[in-house]
Amino acid sequence: MNTDSIRSIETEADYQAALQRAETLMSSSPKTPEADEVEVLATLIELYEDKYFPIESPDPIAAIEFRLEQLDRSNADLIPLIGSESLVAEVMSKRQPLTLEMIRAIHLHLGIPADVLLQ
Repeated sequence: MNTDSIRSIETEADYQAALQRAETLMSSSPKTPEADEVEVLATLIELYEDKYFPIESPDPIAAIEFRLEQLDRSNADLIPLIGSESLVAEVMSKRQPLTLEMIRAIHLHLGIPADVLLQ
């Protein structure tokens, strides 16, 4: 690995240069100095992106809607997890917050991460 070319990413120019370098090395054979350099660059790029381009967690209701769509299900499928049809409507319209019991059930049956639902 050429340690002279590896340095922290502090500016947009550094970031763009790191992206370009990583792209040129992307097809490197495993267990070579170039492959090691790509791994280091990927870590530095990720740290920069986490700092300057953070991805926020989705809204809990948006996450539920998205998961229902993925599973080709409707709000009616939430009734056993949340309660009555009217309670589902209240929760999905954000007039009623999710309870811990609802969060547990949705997490267990729909596979949505609990930390997304707890926001």
